[in-house]
Amino acid sequence: MRAVLIALTEELCRLKSAGVRTVAVSETSIEDLRAVVRRRARPKETGDRRLESGVIVQPTVLSAPADSFRTPHSALHNSGDGGDAAPVPIRPPISHLPSPAVAPFAATLPPPPVVELPAGDKAARWAVLRERVLNHPVCRAQVRRDKKVVFGVGSLDSQIMFVGEAPGADEEVQGEPFVGPAGQLLTKMIQGMGLMREQVYIGNIMNWRPQTPTAAGAQQVGNRPPSAVEMAFCLPFLRAQIEIVQPALLVALGKTATDGLLGAARFKTLGEARGQWHEFAGRPVMVTYHPSYILREPTPRKKRLIWEDLLRVMERAGLAISDKQRGYFLER
Repeated sequence: MRAVLIALTEELCRLKSAGVRTVAVSETSIEDLRAVVRRRARPKETGDRRLESGVIVQPTVLSAPADSFRTPHSALHNSGDGGDAAPVPIRPPISHLPSPAVAPFAATLPPPPVVELPAGDKAARWAVLRERVLNHPVCRAQVRRDKKVVFGVGSLDSQIMFVGEAPGADEEVQGEPFVGPAGQLLTKMIQGMGLMREQVYIGNIMNWRPQTPTAAGAQQVGNRPPSAVEMAFCLPFLRAQIEIVQPALLVALGKTATDGLLGAARFKTLGEARGQWHEFAGRPVMVTYHPSYILREPTPRKKRLIWEDLLRVMERAGLAISDKQRGYFLER
């Protein structure tokens, strides 16, 4: 908790120096902060809820109707495959997620939706799911004006599904995951495996870019990790994509994606989880670093760490591996 408060104070100080004087914080987060103050036997409160940074924090709660996200069984009865597949409910199993910590700028969300997939072939079911997610009132309420909700892309028959964390600036503009610098690097990594981007499926834990306080009329600068509540809300949508695509295995890119799939309480650092096989939704999961890990410091050692994980993925997927591929990024 102390680390969270320090991080919050530092962020507010940064915003204040940039000229920001008001930020929106959920009422729940305000109460969490008050509880910390009370536990420290300092019950005095100020009328305008000022923090040490001097920025006034005004509570705001985003409310939206809980959407059961149920699609009638008959929605695709003329889909072309006989419609013999029964609807598959994708329940939101959030017990493995930690209790939400203070997420000062995260909106208050309704309970995670229950996703019930319609009958039909893969393409038809995916199209219905995509349309519902892109137009979901809660998802749409989280994106800024002229920005987009982001949904997965790629081959619906792929053996490999890459799972990232949350959209960034480029992704919320184009409405597609991994299209910025990290996405371009991911595409090169996929090509190094002997595949094309269109031959795999790429999704995210989150369907929107987590917002940060931004001055009126200004573009958001920087990103923040999604809160446990935000990840829990979007996880049923990811599960539904997995149910449709039926990949042989998943690749979790980065700590946030790993926390969302496997639970934040299991691993303190990504290094404890990477390079090993885990399981999610009955499928093996390989944990590796996010492509941005290389972008920050593109050393042969870092590239090799990720590549070793991808070699394990290739072996598990039964892909051919040449001697040249096995030797990628080995320091001479």
